[in-house]
Amino acid sequence: MIELRQVSEEDRDRLRTWRNLPEVAAFMYTTHEIGRVEHDRWFDRLLEGRDRLAWTVRMDGVPVGAAFVSDIDRTNQRASWAFYLADPATRGRGVGSAVEVLVLQHAFDDLSLHKLCCEVLSYNTAVVAMHKKFGFREEGVLHDHFLRDGEWVHVHQLALWADDWHQTRAGFEERLRARGLIA
Repeated sequence: MIELRQVSEEDRDRLRTWRNLPEVAAFMYTTHEIGRVEHDRWFDRLLEGRDRLAWTVRMDGVPVGAAFVSDIDRTNQRASWAFYLADPATRGRGVGSAVEVLVLQHAFDDLSLHKLCCEVLSYNTAVVAMHKKFGFREEGVLHDHFLRDGEWVHVHQLALWADDWHQTRAGFEERLRARGLIA
């Protein structure tokens, strides 16, 4: 069973460790090792939660990743989101799909957003495809937008609207429930 649990102080060191894992960092904008001071500043802002929410992803009660909704704009009813799975044992088991559904439920049901956005580095083709499977539409590609290890990387900008999610959600939720991945 996959669940999201709000990030708390007990997650501070765990998230820093995860953010510095090569398999997580490879898909983030931050390319350097994140030190204690930098992480603490970021984490303290995370806990303030003014325009952001954060959860640890739990698989059968064990923390395996993190999910974030950020830049929450209540006036324009939009936000951005991202997630990562830090435990390699989660790969290929539907955990990413479960996280996507749980975050979309929260974004559109609890936050009443009109639009949810995300950015994905172009070489992360599996995540681009996953988002599109859930109804995200590509709004654009920022060409040569990010310099990583001396190479320019494109960034895909994707978005999902509440109306689209409400039309397709039942099928996704049913399949994940049948697999025992969500409640």
